Amino acid sequence: MSKVAVFAKLTAAEGRGDELRDALAEVAMPNASNEASTEVYAMHQDSSDSDVIWFYELYSDGDALAAHARSDGMKAMIGAIGHLMAGPAEVNVVNPVAAKGLDLD
Repeated sequence: MSKVAVFAKLTAAEGRGDELRDALAEVAMPNASNEASTEVYAMHQDSSDSDVIWFYELYSDGDALAAHARSDGMKAMIGAIGHLMAGPAEVNVVNPVAAKGLDLD
């Protein structure tokens, strides 16, 4: 199976971007760190809108993404950030083609 990547955009309620960032750092990042098939899980705060958090995620395959999505850690994350969000996350699943610094084989 080929690798799968995700671009996710999470928008905080107005003025709550730093709270969202901190909550994600506390809950989401440790969860992903414990998933062997989650190869990259990078969180970024938008440089022009601090209420927007971006994730780039790389999984060994679609099964790894599915396992991440249904993990207890994801359920805990959703519970921890729901009150901070302006609306649902925007999630785009893509198939990586080429990259510098990432093993896509």
